[in-house]
Amino acid sequence: MDNETVDMMRDSGASGASLLSKSNPVFCCYLVWSTVLIIKMLLMTLLTARQRFKTKAVANPEDMRMTRADEVRFNDANVERVRRAHRNDLENILPFLLLTLAYVSCGPHPLAAKLLIRIGASARLLHTLVYAVFPMPQPTRAISFFITFSIMIYEAVYVLLCSVKYI
Repeated sequence: MDNETVDMMRDSGASGASLLSKSNPVFCCYLVWSTVLIIKMLLMTLLTARQRFKTKAVANPEDMRMTRADEVRFNDANVERVRRAHRNDLENILPFLLLTLAYVSCGPHPLAAKLLIRIGASARLLHTLVYAVFPMPQPTRAISFFITFSIMIYEAVYVLLCSVKYI
């Protein structure tokens, strides 16, 4: 929905909740891709555990028995790479989800919004692949990071411009 449609809905007494319903295809796109990203973040926990078992790099003495490790190790390169990728997800996917929800609630043009959501989420999936699963040299990871980062900046500016008139 564009701003004109949102203004017409507001004038007719429709609430902003209409934008955040399953009848809005942009919101449905957001729901699908946000769920995919959240599942991906949950899977990063399992990937970390897999790396720990594979390399016998346990962080707690009680885990040594399960992996038959000889000692507690905190500095395994493979485990740390996956942990850094997971932390990067927490630092970037959560703001992406929140900003995109605010963006959707402002009633952007449907085609543009769905493209931004799909591209941003896909770039985050690519970021994980090239960082934690199949490490590739830079600038591959940086490009995938800055695609989503740029989308978040655009969405933030859009939300501010749509909302500042109500302050």
